[in-house]
Amino acid sequence: MEHTANSITLRGSLRELPQFSHENHGRRFYRFYLEVPRLSGTVDTLPVIAEEALVNALDPSAGDQISVTGQIRSYNQRSDGVRHLIIFVFAASLTVEEGDPINDVTLEGLICKVPTFRRTPLGREICDVMLAVPRAFRRADYLPCILWGRTALEISQCEVRDKIQICGRLQSREYTKLTDQGPTTRTAYEISALTAGILTEEDSEENIE
Repeated sequence: MEHTANSITLRGSLRELPQFSHENHGRRFYRFYLEVPRLSGTVDTLPVIAEEALVNALDPSAGDQISVTGQIRSYNQRSDGVRHLIIFVFAASLTVEEGDPINDVTLEGLICKVPTFRRTPLGREICDVMLAVPRAFRRADYLPCILWGRTALEISQCEVRDKIQICGRLQSREYTKLTDQGPTTRTAYEISALTAGILTEEDSEENIE
């Protein structure tokens, strides 16, 4: 079975119809937002980019849920002289079907910044990690991850360039940012880890086989 260091499977409902996003080398791409409920009832609203052919092939009579498989991608966008990290799901397949919500992510990559460890006022451990996940043509996607509890404590001991694997979900989080025009509401995207582990070279070789 082919191994990938970056995979995501989603199932949720469309917030709105897909809108044209951009064209690249003659291929047209569309953007839409998928609403995926958590067990807690909170809804993650996640951006998806898909090629026009995938969108046109959707059969709305097959159900009211959209399933997406693909990868989480990132790029830097400059705005007012400031770089913003843009996170989205790049779809490899789209289907319409019935079923429960799904939000499953598996990533393997290198830690590219010193992990940030902290505790909540109630004493819960949290660790923020920026993961560089390799892509074809010597590129990488830089993806923010958040870990909890004992896993957070373990990964906080890692160093830059340590390789780890994370399994969890892609989540959205609104926050307020103060700007020259006043407070504005923005949305951040991050991978919330359910499990995480440190990988050795032997682990990576076994996964590829």
